Amino acid sequence: METVLAPIHRAGWPFIALFAVITLILFTFSGIWGLLALLMTGWCVYFFRHPHRVTPLGDGLVISPADGTITKIEKARPPKELAWTKQPLTRISIFLNVFDVHVNRIPVDGIITKIAYHPGKFFNASLDKASDFNERNSLIIKTPSGHEILVVQIAGLIARRILCGARQDQPVKSGETFGIIRFGSRVDLYLPEGVAPQVVEGQYMLGGETILADLLSQAPQRSGETRP
Repeated sequence: METVLAPIHRAGWPFIALFAVITLILFTFSGIWGLLALLMTGWCVYFFRHPHRVTPLGDGLVISPADGTITKIEKARPPKELAWTKQPLTRISIFLNVFDVHVNRIPVDGIITKIAYHPGKFFNASLDKASDFNERNSLIIKTPSGHEILVVQIAGLIARRILCGARQDQPVKSGETFGIIRFGSRVDLYLPEGVAPQVVEGQYMLGGETILADLLSQAPQRSGETRP
């Protein structure tokens, strides 16, 4: 659960320092510009927050890899650079706006069997074509039960850097931090064939906390509706 005074991700400190220096300089010339720069510095601190999360534990649970809103749940082919499977799988797309936590988390216990980076464009991450054309970084994680989960970090319109601290053959646990995408982005998660998502489009996710699916369950895909 996010706290008011959350820790700051280490990738954010250079930006925060830069904004702080610019703020001090602008205050020497103009109070108004200095105040605007101070607000931007505060936003930068907020953007790079890295809150602790309480991750549900259990065999087969798939946890959200990111904060944000589910914009689409559909069948789609995984990125071609993986040379993995051409079979369409259920893809859950999570859009992160500039006010969401941008730290990315591991969705399942297992071992990272493959990592593939693909340079690309910077379309708005909420668009369908972002999955095919935007800069991205993909991780395949194999669980103890033999299932494979694919997570894809996708750069957005103003995002210009995907950071991934994970490495191939690394054992991982669900909820662990593995990277961050700077300034607006998207994360796609592909479920194995026969596994139904237990979330719906429009639902807000908390990375490291919200359960997306259960690999060991036969439950059908959930439906939902907007209520006041």
